[in-house]
Amino acid sequence: MRLGQILNAWGKVRGAGATPAGEARRGSDATPAAVKERYLSAIDVFQDLPPAEMERLAKTTTMVTCARGRTVFRAGDASDTLFLLKKGRVQIVRETADGKRLVAAVLGPETFFGEMALVGQRFPQASTAEALDDAVVCVMSRHDVERLILAHPKVGLRFLERVGARLAETQAMVEDFAFKPVAARLAGVLLRLAGSAGSDTAAVEVSHQELADMVATYRETVTVTLHDFKARGLVDLGRRSIILLDRTGLEAQTEAGA
Repeated sequence: MRLGQILNAWGKVRGAGATPAGEARRGSDATPAAVKERYLSAIDVFQDLPPAEMERLAKTTTMVTCARGRTVFRAGDASDTLFLLKKGRVQIVRETADGKRLVAAVLGPETFFGEMALVGQRFPQASTAEALDDAVVCVMSRHDVERLILAHPKVGLRFLERVGARLAETQAMVEDFAFKPVAARLAGVLLRLAGSAGSDTAAVEVSHQELADMVATYRETVTVTLHDFKARGLVDLGRRSIILLDRTGLEAQTEAGA
């Protein structure tokens, strides 16, 4: 899907939550360009860009809000657009012809996705991107990505570093699927979702079905495994959240059966 098609598709469903996020709110002194510039400057691949370049980047990108549950792009779409995520979460999903889903990554704010735009249009998107929350996204054409990298090679190097890190994570995921049981995979996913929280406990907002998609198993299996974790004091279960109580125990679980 090309940039214009993306914006037109979202524009047709304004009432469903796809609206330009750069529109100034009533009573706000911030201009749309200034809002976008602040958003973009928080993304680490753009660090150290000179003010003039940041201003130009703000003018050439389009900022929109994609409602929770909406598809940002689908597998098979043309990869001529880079997406810069400022707010919310987006999951990257691989789906088989018979409808089986695997969540390859869950991305948080101040990062990018749709990185196939960095390597040209010959390669269509291999995955589908879905908004897990109301997500604020800046969209950037491949032409503008190329111009930025040619003018500022350090930006290209940072993109490569991030893409390389994601490739390493994907390889680790493949190894987990090949060699580890569901409980070990689930413990690893919970730790990754919790991130580097400052305390021993952390709450992860995720459904059992979403976790099942992340570890390639059935929702019922995830539910049974989580209740086992709870009985062992590793986690506590909320309505739509899992509270990590024992990180050390979960880390040990990731190696169980490996």
